[in-house]
Amino acid sequence: MSELLIRDIDIIDGTGAPRRRGDVLVDGGRITALAEPGSIAAADRVIPGESLVLTPGFIDMHAHSDLHLLTDPGHFPKLSQGVTTEVIGQDGLSYAPVDGPTLDIVRRQIAGWNGNPDLDFDWRTVGEYLDRLDRGITPNAAYLVPQGTLRLLVVGPEQRPATPTEIDLMRELLARSLAEGAVGMSSGLTYTPGMYADTDELAALCEVVAAAGGFYAPHTRSYGKGALAAYAEMIGLARRTGCAVHLTHATMNFGENRGRAPELLAMIDDALAEGCDISLDTYPYLPGSTTLSALLPSWVMSGGPDAALARIADPVQRVRIAADVTVNGSDGCHGVTVDWDTIQLSGVRNPELGAYVGRTVSEIAVDRDLPPVAVFFDLLTRDQLGTTILQHVGHEENVRAIMRHPRHMGGSDGLLVGERPHPRAWGTFPRYLGHYVRELGHLELEDCVNHLTGRPAERLRLRDRGLIRAGYAADLVIFDPATIADTATFEQPKQQARGISHVLVNGVFALDEGRPTGALAGRALRMNSERKETR
Repeated sequence: MSELLIRDIDIIDGTGAPRRRGDVLVDGGRITALAEPGSIAAADRVIPGESLVLTPGFIDMHAHSDLHLLTDPGHFPKLSQGVTTEVIGQDGLSYAPVDGPTLDIVRRQIAGWNGNPDLDFDWRTVGEYLDRLDRGITPNAAYLVPQGTLRLLVVGPEQRPATPTEIDLMRELLARSLAEGAVGMSSGLTYTPGMYADTDELAALCEVVAAAGGFYAPHTRSYGKGALAAYAEMIGLARRTGCAVHLTHATMNFGENRGRAPELLAMIDDALAEGCDISLDTYPYLPGSTTLSALLPSWVMSGGPDAALARIADPVQRVRIAADVTVNGSDGCHGVTVDWDTIQLSGVRNPELGAYVGRTVSEIAVDRDLPPVAVFFDLLTRDQLGTTILQHVGHEENVRAIMRHPRHMGGSDGLLVGERPHPRAWGTFPRYLGHYVRELGHLELEDCVNHLTGRPAERLRLRDRGLIRAGYAADLVIFDPATIADTATFEQPKQQARGISHVLVNGVFALDEGRPTGALAGRALRMNSERKETR
């Protein structure tokens, strides 16, 4: 590995401090020197700073790349927007730890998030999965133990309380997974079977996470009706167990929550004042993204995908499902009734349904002269629960208020499957820096970089990433602050961001002059291992 000199560039170091002009030397995967402009004479390669800025690599606190990292290790959607570390294993469902039957259910249940590729799933434990990542990936990756997968493995897919013996077994598996390198635990409390856990069960698991020095990243029980109560439950877990809690994609969506972001932020501030360790992430867009099957009430999914499809096929059960979705408010849809005008298809697994991608359920219903709920059932059945959607339910005033909080971080929540995925999968980080910093002046550039680098590195307890300092890993991004922008749109979401010229991961160019190099220098970042990734 040869020396690299980035000469006479604006350095934004990730702490939030004002930028400074200087030279940066990289060698052996590390930042070896920071100096005054022009004071480092030469290196094997020199990049002139000119009008550019140098920042730490961006850390995506909420990524759904668990399989994409393996099936497409070049990972261009995230690389092209400057992401050098991703946190995966999100929303309580992922692929480790598993046994054979559990893996089969998970693969089917979250095919809408990750696809269901013909991949050699040659792991069962978290440690084995992290070893698989170490065979070659572009960005670094940190893993959260998925609480829903734990429950599926121990309790099964049924809707019932866990027994004390089962809770003890989940605690043992969680402790083992954390010892193998996971950085914490996630939940998806509007997704089955994780949502079947009560607060006491979650507290028992959070105690294990706290003892290991990790953090809990819950997708709460509601982001719509009852959102604030759902956040209060999670903050209550921090108070009760001492576990650090990171509120993921905390966007305050749906009409019930318009203008209510200050209430959430006040709740967080009160907990911080008491000594709780609370943080949160958001994406800088209004629509959300999930699977169409996520709108189903939880009782439908009890028993797993086959049981759900059987209930959908039963005329009597359909009546009950339709009532929950359209009249009562489905817990899968955050306690609100589904507005079919807001549900836009973003991807399908069945090619026969491809013409519907980009259209709302309401539009499809008009064309087919059917009630929207009938279209809903038809899509779920013909696509075997694999349909992905955009849900147009956000509020700009909430997005702007939350992103200014001092405990806020960036998370794309990007799904990388489907013909028209949410553009956040390609544009989250440049959108923060282009739209909200340069165009709107809503955040200062140095402060925004801190949101995307230093703060998440501190949450992950990485001792040598997230900042530009001598001795730190050379995860770096060079961009033009005058031009950086997301170009991904809802109509054409798979578009490379503008203004990012170079990305280094562990000192190796992954993006060079705007083009991918094919280098696979990323690795799994393990907590509490011999690699000493914690501090």
